[in-house]
Amino acid sequence: MGRDSKNSKTAVENSEDVIRKNPAEIVKEFIIMTFATLIIACAVFFFLVPSHTAVNSVSGLAIVLSNLVPFSVSQITLCINIILLVIGFLTCGNEFGIKTVYTSILLPVLIGVFEKLFPNNQSLTGDMAIDVVAYIFTVSIGVSILFSLNASSGGTDIPAMILNKYLHMELGRASTLVGVIVAFSAALVYDSKTVILSILGSYFNGVILDEFIFNRNRKRRVCITSPKDEEIRKFIIENLKSGATIYEAYGAYRMQKHKEIIVIVDKREYQQLMNFMQKTDPQAFMTIYDVNEVRYRSKSLSERIF
Repeated sequence: MGRDSKNSKTAVENSEDVIRKNPAEIVKEFIIMTFATLIIACAVFFFLVPSHTAVNSVSGLAIVLSNLVPFSVSQITLCINIILLVIGFLTCGNEFGIKTVYTSILLPVLIGVFEKLFPNNQSLTGDMAIDVVAYIFTVSIGVSILFSLNASSGGTDIPAMILNKYLHMELGRASTLVGVIVAFSAALVYDSKTVILSILGSYFNGVILDEFIFNRNRKRRVCITSPKDEEIRKFIIENLKSGATIYEAYGAYRMQKHKEIIVIVDKREYQQLMNFMQKTDPQAFMTIYDVNEVRYRSKSLSERIF
């Protein structure tokens, strides 16, 4: 599904992660994923389908196509998800594991169950705009649960991941782009109001997911120049349990030699580091940057010889 699914990156999970866990952990994870996918299915069936909008998802595209072909939303969603999974495996390989396959198949199955249980599904709010807002916030709950388990419901996350891998586009931005393209498909069968609402819904859906889900894993790069560099180094190593890189640097004004410490921290570690710096050296020179992605070799592995 995609945005009715992350990063985004959270569509990325390796089947080996599942294999390494004990059976009880695996069962627990799949129960939670089932519950999260059920929330997403509820958001699609009870809010997105009655609104007739194509908001940033395979299900939204399926709603449009259901007016053109003699198949239900769940059947079209299943077909599209299978096609996208095949494309994903061919282009991104192991980035699509057991979790993505499971949720991609489960979602249309759950929507199909709702179609049988509630054949005369009508809007719960009686207002198209409120349906879209309710969908965005409800689906975000399910998506956040899946992302916390390094899972995704597939769909439009897959073309977004392809754009991320081959065009190096930020995952959130790529997913929003795919969603807006899907939203324009509403023009095939609906009026201009529905098309505009689909586009706006896709945009705000992307903003909410970026701000509250994708950015959750964003880190900060902190560069510190201070005469108390040894105290700072020990705090990073011993208290934050993190690594750092130390460079020799020269100030351009007096050409004095200094040590610059560079460390990558998450939000919790950043706050701890800032509190420590305020106590230790409030006049230290620091520059701080947002970091979207970090790739590194785990310290638990044997040391790499350069």
